[in-house]
Amino acid sequence: MDRNATRDLPLGLELPLASGAPWWYWLGGRPALDLVNTKRERWHRGVETLVTPDDLARWLVASEIVDVPPARVGRSVLLEARELREAIDALTRACVDPDTDRPAPAAALTLVDGWIARAGTRPALRRGADGLPELHERGPADSPRRALGEIALDAARMLGTPEERARVRVCSADDCSARFYDRSPAGRRRWCAMEGCGNIAKARRHRARQKRADREQADLVALAPLPPPRGAEGAA
Repeated sequence: MDRNATRDLPLGLELPLASGAPWWYWLGGRPALDLVNTKRERWHRGVETLVTPDDLARWLVASEIVDVPPARVGRSVLLEARELREAIDALTRACVDPDTDRPAPAAALTLVDGWIARAGTRPALRRGADGLPELHERGPADSPRRALGEIALDAARMLGTPEERARVRVCSADDCSARFYDRSPAGRRRWCAMEGCGNIAKARRHRARQKRADREQADLVALAPLPPPRGAEGAA
């Protein structure tokens, strides 16, 4: 499956989902925004796609944060992941909001900052190829919370510097809530994906222009003088 493809949620989709895995997409351009996008249709139904602890374990692998599913992903970790996700989104919206007088939510800042500490190195002592002790670093898969800490650190790097946060976007489509990082050279991207929301917007603009042209043509026809009745010239 194309990682850059999205599947629109059917109107008749049974909610809540048993598992959100079929509905994940990867247009965020950053792990932190891909996590935020696991809450689908924020503008409408607010569909949760991190439904179960197994969903979270699988998502961490699919997002390439870890190579193998973390051990011991419990319900509490799932709830913490959702809480982190919403804190990152609150900070994202504060950065994207054109009202620059609105400060970043203090509670969201504190929560993300607390997770960053979990992203640090964790030494591990292993047996080397020669059978002797060898110092290693534990991978994120050794702890789901450490993997989430890596995502929090990505959010901090993205939102904590002016150059990077200037490229954070919310898709301009009225019926899309995707957050994404604009990597285009000009930094003027408006849509989460041109082949999706971008093309739909272009088609809507084309239809709107065609309707205006049709109305203007109809107005011109209505204002045109009526031809004289048949035979009127001969009668004169």
